Amino acid sequence: MFDSKPTKYTELLGKTNRIVEGTIIKGDIISQADFRLDGELKGNFQSTGKIVIGPTGSVTGDIICKNADIEGKFDGKIQVAEILNVKSKASIHGEVTVGKLSVEPGADFSASCIMKTNIKTPIANEGQPKPEEAN
Repeated sequence: MFDSKPTKYTELLGKTNRIVEGTIIKGDIISQADFRLDGELKGNFQSTGKIVIGPTGSVTGDIICKNADIEGKFDGKIQVAEILNVKSKASIHGEVTVGKLSVEPGADFSASCIMKTNIKTPIANEGQPKPEEAN
C-alpha cells in the first residue's frame, strides 16, 4: 500500500533546495540537486547541479558546480563546469574558472577568470581528499 523506496538521484532532477533570507549557514554544503541561496553561506558548496545566489544571498568560500546564476555577493574561488551567469546587481571577488561566462552590465566583477571547456565537477566523498587537497 505505501511505497517506502529510497529517493533516486533521477527523482531529484528539477527539484531545488532553498535557503531563505535571514538564514546563516557556517559550514560546507554538498548537494546533488539544484540549490537557491537567498541567505548567507560561510563555507564551501559543491553540487552536480546548479546554484542560484539570489539578490540577498552571499557566499564566502569556494563553489564547485555545473551551472551558476549569481545576483548577490560571492567572495572566494568558483568552478563552474558549464555556464556562469553574473547578473547586474552581483558582486564577485576572487577566482573564477568557467566553461562559459555571461556578465550583465553593472555587475561588480573583480576576479581573475579562466575559461576552460569540459571542467569536471567532482563531489568529494567523505573521508577522501578533494582534488586540490591531494597535492
